[in-house]
Amino acid sequence: MENLQHAFHELFAQLGLPCDAHHIAAFLQTHRPLPGDVALPDADFWNPAQATFLRESLLQDNGWAQQVDALSEALRSP
Repeated sequence: MENLQHAFHELFAQLGLPCDAHHIAAFLQTHRPLPGDVALPDADFWNPAQATFLRESLLQDNGWAQQVDALSEALRSP
């Protein structure tokens, strides 16, 4: 298992998204609230590569999993 911890903004960079505070806030504002019955990787705003990365991060419980969980929580709050 990978033991590296990543910062929240690094997840956005890993997903190929702008990763400064302004763009992260805009992304969250645009895509929230994510319905509780939709798994984060299944949201319709991801491209296939992004969805695969999110799904694999959670399945493998790798160094990105904590930030993927944080993103899921951030998208579910109003």
